[in-house]
Amino acid sequence: MVTAQRRCGVTLVELLVVVAIIGTLAGILLPAVQQARETGRRASCANNFHQLGLAMLNHESARRVFPIGSESRPWPAQPLHPHQFYRWSALAHLTPYFENEDILRGLDLSVPLYGTGFQVMPQNQAIVSMVVPMFLCPSDRGVSVADGFGPTNYAACAGSGAGGGTPFQTDGMCFINSKTRSAHVTDGLSKTSLMSESILGDGPEAFSDRAFVNNVTTYAFIFSTPLTENRCSRATSWNYTNRRGFSWANGEYRTGLYNHARTPNSSLIDCIGVDMASDVRIQYAGYGWRAARSRHPGGVNVLMADGSGQFVEDGVDAAVWRAVSTRAGGEVAAP
Repeated sequence: MVTAQRRCGVTLVELLVVVAIIGTLAGILLPAVQQARETGRRASCANNFHQLGLAMLNHESARRVFPIGSESRPWPAQPLHPHQFYRWSALAHLTPYFENEDILRGLDLSVPLYGTGFQVMPQNQAIVSMVVPMFLCPSDRGVSVADGFGPTNYAACAGSGAGGGTPFQTDGMCFINSKTRSAHVTDGLSKTSLMSESILGDGPEAFSDRAFVNNVTTYAFIFSTPLTENRCSRATSWNYTNRRGFSWANGEYRTGLYNHARTPNSSLIDCIGVDMASDVRIQYAGYGWRAARSRHPGGVNVLMADGSGQFVEDGVDAAVWRAVSTRAGGEVAAP
């Protein structure tokens, strides 16, 4: 007698139901996993600010001033060398105060960052090219964006961006040859921004095709100062000559400085200008309106002048955001 054998397996309908269930579970779990990972990255970024804050306060305790935002001075070896070529950033001046970055202490700040032809001085090339994890936000790419330079997501606050984005004698904590003391911060150390973060740049260098413009990761460049919105909107060059955040050692607005002319993660493109004067004291001085920007959803980390950290939301009122950028503006607003 022949008996029918039962065939094991699943029907197409059953298979589709299983796939749908798996897809639903993935749709629920993946965003939660991604959110958890971003929470960890944001916490790591905040810890970087904690380390930077300690170094800032140690510098202020040892030298009675906060580090300068960008250095400019004559080079005795070459009297006609542009003073702006020193350009050492706040991060560069903090190198003696980082507990776990001994190698950075070999940086020779007695010579300009740039020698002839915008080349980094030979004795500093190895250190300047280092990718330092403490200078990078884990939520961003964390890779070099210019040959021979270690990048940074962190920049010192130059103030409100008044004066067409001038880097000289600004109303913030750090600017060219700044010597800001705690006593100068009459608005209160806990209510004054000292540093924030900004996204690493991408796109071509020194390009003129608007098709490559990304308002978040590129910047407009103009060959005149001071900045105006009209001049910036008419720019014909972008990412000139390096991408944003390209060097932790460089104190320009392209990388080592930022200001509060734009709110966090602003939809407006950042704008950089250069002073082409023949006077070697100010030649190549960089002006800028550079926003705090991050890959964190909804806002940016900010280091206050008392060493504390805050997360400031993108929707912060523009007047409040400008108020916390000034050291002695007399404002009472806080983020």
